[in-house]
Amino acid sequence: MGYTVRYKELSAAFSPDIKNVQVPGSGIKIVNTDFVSDGVSGNIFSGNDYSISENLTFSYPVIVPPGESHKVILMLHGLNERSWDKYLMWAEILAEMTGSYVILFPISFHIDRSPVSWRDPRSMLRFLKEKRATRGETRSSSFANIALSNRLSDDPRRFLKSGYQTVYDLIKLMKQVNAGQHPLIPAGSIVNVFAYSIGAFLAEIIMMANPDGLFSESKLFMFCGGSVFSNMRGESKLIMDRLAYEKVYNYYLERFEDEIKAHGSVLDHLVSGRIGLAFRSMIDFGRFRDVRNKALHNLGDQIYTVGLKKDQVIPVEGILRTLAGNTHVEMIDFNYSYTHENPFPVLNNASCTEVDRSFGNIFETAGRFLS
Repeated sequence: MGYTVRYKELSAAFSPDIKNVQVPGSGIKIVNTDFVSDGVSGNIFSGNDYSISENLTFSYPVIVPPGESHKVILMLHGLNERSWDKYLMWAEILAEMTGSYVILFPISFHIDRSPVSWRDPRSMLRFLKEKRATRGETRSSSFANIALSNRLSDDPRRFLKSGYQTVYDLIKLMKQVNAGQHPLIPAGSIVNVFAYSIGAFLAEIIMMANPDGLFSESKLFMFCGGSVFSNMRGESKLIMDRLAYEKVYNYYLERFEDEIKAHGSVLDHLVSGRIGLAFRSMIDFGRFRDVRNKALHNLGDQIYTVGLKKDQVIPVEGILRTLAGNTHVEMIDFNYSYTHENPFPVLNNASCTEVDRSFGNIFETAGRFLS
């Protein structure tokens, strides 16, 4: 079945409000699984973020393969995602190819971890008009990115804090799996990772730091990601506007390390230890270069990376330079119009056949590596 047809079927069938979703035409089911984020202190949050209950208590979908399995793929998504629609077929094909459970886990304040209004176009269009009165006209501003853009413009530290909370959520999740405390997955299952875009950045940091040895045996497949932060170009109508991008970029490239050296801030706790050092080494090529290069070298064959030649958000040059020396790095192109944000567009013309083929090639590679 073609990508376009299956994409529409899965999007129509899935709902985060239904506990068990039987996938049409498949032995696979999707189980929305409850989670409580309680691994970090409330004092790390910015503004009133700690009061956003959706970010602390939520559910995440688990693709359950037919039959018994002791294999898991953890899938991490891109920045400013508000729906799982794009990822359902990615997860289904990986489950089918590898026989793995696939966990689609949301980054802090994304998808179902955010208020419904952030996902509602009418609410965000009104908010966009209000913000234009105070922020002025900003390049790449849109109803799709105004929630994230406003939050990051207000406090660029939210980028770090969101990642920090997510890392500790994933540590909790991994420990649940290892101890046999997950409601679906058998104890001791092997967990590999498929990560896209900013999810790849997060996964790279986790693999480099390897908290409590939880990822020692894990493999990581990165798609449209793998670069240090300074080579990312996050301005996009679907990600963040120009003002937010400049504030975030300037903060981490010009002020972040100075603020750490000043001490006495919440950053002291966030950047301490192996996780914090891994994050700092992934900000720019010149920062903690030896730490980054040694960690990535030691991971060696545990990482496979595929970048796209026309990617304007995470350009291939940054991926190649960051992962120089790693064996499994491919830069490819598709024979249709695509973007970083939408590598597999849902089309109703002759190009849909080419999308089907390209999608199949990427996930065949990922499936082989993650098997």
